[in-house]
Amino acid sequence: MGCGSSKPEIPPATGETSGHRRTPADDPGEIGESNTIDRQLERDRQQDELKVKLLLLGAGESGKSTIFKQMRIIYGTPRSEDDLRMYGVVVRSNVVTAVRKLIQLLRSLDVESDLAGESAADPEDVMSPKEAYDLLRGHLIDGNGTPFEEEEPNGDTDWVGHSARAGLGPNNDAKLFLQLWRPIKILWESRTLKEVWQKRAQVNIIDGHKDYLQDVPRIASPSFKPTTQDILLARVKTTQVVMERYRIDGIEFEMYDVGGQRSERRKWLDCFDNVDAVLFVAALSEYDQKLAEARRTNRMLEALELFRSVCNNRAFSNSQTSIMLFLNKKDVFAEKILYSDIAAQPEFKDYAGPPRDFNHGVLYFIQRFKECLISDEQEFKDSFIHVTCATDTNNMEFVLDSTRTIIMTDNLRRSGFLGNG
Repeated sequence: MGCGSSKPEIPPATGETSGHRRTPADDPGEIGESNTIDRQLERDRQQDELKVKLLLLGAGESGKSTIFKQMRIIYGTPRSEDDLRMYGVVVRSNVVTAVRKLIQLLRSLDVESDLAGESAADPEDVMSPKEAYDLLRGHLIDGNGTPFEEEEPNGDTDWVGHSARAGLGPNNDAKLFLQLWRPIKILWESRTLKEVWQKRAQVNIIDGHKDYLQDVPRIASPSFKPTTQDILLARVKTTQVVMERYRIDGIEFEMYDVGGQRSERRKWLDCFDNVDAVLFVAALSEYDQKLAEARRTNRMLEALELFRSVCNNRAFSNSQTSIMLFLNKKDVFAEKILYSDIAAQPEFKDYAGPPRDFNHGVLYFIQRFKECLISDEQEFKDSFIHVTCATDTNNMEFVLDSTRTIIMTDNLRRSGFLGNG
């Protein structure tokens, strides 16, 4: 449907007809111009038919925004320096957020005393892990740390500096990071914190931020400029619908990223019209974690229920919309199942596969997602399921290229360009 164009009557040889009859007095030049406009409108219509609208859905922190960023890396334009500075602030802020949560977890586990017997892993460090912990707790948790000198660390030489786009909170935390990076490094390198890290699911720390914690001196350097991997790992909560366009092999793609937290899902409905494909992202590694906004709800169970509601939504429960499932964070899942048994989680006690087995674990969750389809008529091909690591560009390039091929083929068929077979 939509607005149609009025086509002038021209000689039958052109094969075009119109309800508007022209007279011999009409200007032939006007007819030619009108034909040109009509041909352009027809080309535009065909291009619009071929345009592909992609919608990224999934629960919060599943990796949707990382896949969104991968699309730009693979198919889009490089980041501007303003973008890089914003991400530089975010990366430093993310480190401080992770350390705050680790300190709270360390206290709740009552292992503070274990730090007292440790020496700094690096002989050049002048502070012990316990001293580093006390300093960080005072500034990041208790708020009673000794004030720092007003002079900003790194002075005017710091490449990242301040970014208004990042927001007040992240900028304040980034400044704290520059003042506290040495004790952060010392505490992270302690044996006690390595043990605490394995229990990070209790406080919902972003798994990928381990890479930041292992590279604190680089991130604190005045010459620090975020790499592509830094940007992929950066956590910025999505609180609005974000859209980017890409032109790939002559076809225009529109990809929409939306917030996954419960409070953000009311905005999803605005994006449901004329969707060619839904890319639903669920994190495999979250089978033993709880929602930040609902502490009693298992994250994987939330993802399953959300997938069920998406698959059976009237906007998508027809042949016009392809639903692709991305089971993400396979790298974290492979690490976690070595010490966190799937069957030990009350929600997944029916898991009958061997413990610490990656393949059996993945197949179990694939089957759980397949069971979310209510209608027998719904088709969920194995080719529509991808086990992914969204921070691995090589992996995502292969996955996104395969996904793009499937979606384009379906879109061409629906548009009649490949027939109805």
